[in-house]
Amino acid sequence: MPLSHNFTTDDGLALVYPWMAGDVLYHPTRSRKGGRAAPGSPMAKFRQLPLHRIHAALHSVLSAHLVVEQADLVAVDFYDGCMLYDFEDHEMLLCDLDEYRPGPFTLEADRLPGSRRYMAPEEFVRGAVIDIRTTVFALGRALRLLLDAGDEERQWRGTPGQLAVIRKATAAAPERRFHSVHSLVNAWHAAT
Repeated sequence: MPLSHNFTTDDGLALVYPWMAGDVLYHPTRSRKGGRAAPGSPMAKFRQLPLHRIHAALHSVLSAHLVVEQADLVAVDFYDGCMLYDFEDHEMLLCDLDEYRPGPFTLEADRLPGSRRYMAPEEFVRGAVIDIRTTVFALGRALRLLLDAGDEERQWRGTPGQLAVIRKATAAAPERRFHSVHSLVNAWHAAT
């Protein structure tokens, strides 16, 4: 999507992109009662889609992160609040991606910003290395949470093979995860 305009504020650079149709799957400041699981919420509506639509949306998320990997960036603060789904055209778009950083890097704070549901263990450890395996973890969590029919992760709609891929992607130890987004995507396609 082309950049429409940019300008500098007291807090940094502001980027303006064209308006896109769709609903953010989770909006924490608007979802006070029930959040993702609230009946009628965008996430609940998304989870009710036929599996082929969910798989197409997940393909879009994974494909975008192949480009991120090629640019030597790692995801920071990637979660369902960055996912915009157009329920009319059945298209997944990504938004609010202002926390992608050149990687790898060493965490110099006590934790990175982000949703705990999507964050790898190393994102909470000062001095930890944050690299593409951290992005793999966040993508594994996205696959798990978007292919579940409920918010408690007890209504899995995928296959056992897909769940095995997710388990490897979200291993606690980075060295036990897929070594790249590319390897995760290959394993996911093979399991799907």
